[in-house]
Amino acid sequence: MSLYDDAVLVLKGYEGQEELRRSYLDHLAAHPDGMWKACGDGHVTASALVIDPERGRVLLTLHKKMRMWLQMGGHCEPADESLRAAALREATEESGIEGLALLPGGPVRLDRHPTPCAWHFDVQYAALAPAGAVEAISDESLDLRWFAYDEVQDVADESVVRLLEATRARL
Repeated sequence: MSLYDDAVLVLKGYEGQEELRRSYLDHLAAHPDGMWKACGDGHVTASALVIDPERGRVLLTLHKKMRMWLQMGGHCEPADESLRAAALREATEESGIEGLALLPGGPVRLDRHPTPCAWHFDVQYAALAPAGAVEAISDESLDLRWFAYDEVQDVADESVVRLLEATRARL
């Protein structure tokens, strides 16, 4: 199955955010290249909020280009077999943490937002950090830091706050 086909299946099965979910599917139907950065009208991206429920904290990256505290994530790549695989790859690369495990049940949220390259149709997952996880900053970040749940609203935008709320509701 292609990444495009996987994305369509994931989005068809996603429950919630009906109007936004439909816009993702409409975008993909109109753009066969809608999974790739080269699609200038926007493209599907995959992200994951790295969470450590035992310690009540999440790992955020100070994104180099956006200069905002965000969850790990980014563009899909041809080697990604699924949106889940893309989200897990991005989370692992940007956090430096091996052994992350995505929460079961598929995406936690959807979030469409403008970026310098194009609109991102972000499919957001959550990844559990293993016990004793040690993060390592990547070249895509200005900083990488753990934040207590109640600190996130002070450093991140509403999309990250909503992602944390949805993730905590699923735990």
